[in-house]
Amino acid sequence: MKLTPVMEKYVLHWGEMGSRWGVNRTVAQIHALLYLAGKPLTADEIAETLGVARSNVSTSLKELQSWGLVKLLHVKGDRRDHFEALSDLWDTFFAIAENRKRRELDPTLTVLRECVLDGNEDESGPEVQRRIEAVAKFLERLLSWYDQIRRLPRPALIKLLDLGAKIEKLLGSKS
Repeated sequence: MKLTPVMEKYVLHWGEMGSRWGVNRTVAQIHALLYLAGKPLTADEIAETLGVARSNVSTSLKELQSWGLVKLLHVKGDRRDHFEALSDLWDTFFAIAENRKRRELDPTLTVLRECVLDGNEDESGPEVQRRIEAVAKFLERLLSWYDQIRRLPRPALIKLLDLGAKIEKLLGSKS
């Protein structure tokens, strides 16, 4: 596969952004390539297009599959594995959000809840306990909101995004 200058710019930038988000640069570049390709690609095609080692591509594809961002496909008449990125951006967004929640936020909330329970027997003092409880309550509220948002139908999600700051007026809130 030959990348156009715009495709190359996109793939390279996505790799940079991946690094900033804590994702391996090659993983992010492969995701970007598969998203733009619009057709399933083999690991060899990916390695050749991006100029990276085949072993690096294999490892990166496994990570992308574990996140649910890339699917393994088989093409009739071809024994090789082919890979395709999710094409729906909402599906991509929620796959990333769900994985980050499961890997980062859920364990944090578990520890915060333990800290709240252990706080009464700790010498940290009431102010420390209050602050830990505040973080736990904030995270619980945030995750509850996320669960509600995740269940909204797509048209409602789009309307919610389009509302933006107008929601303040709708709620009758004043700054």
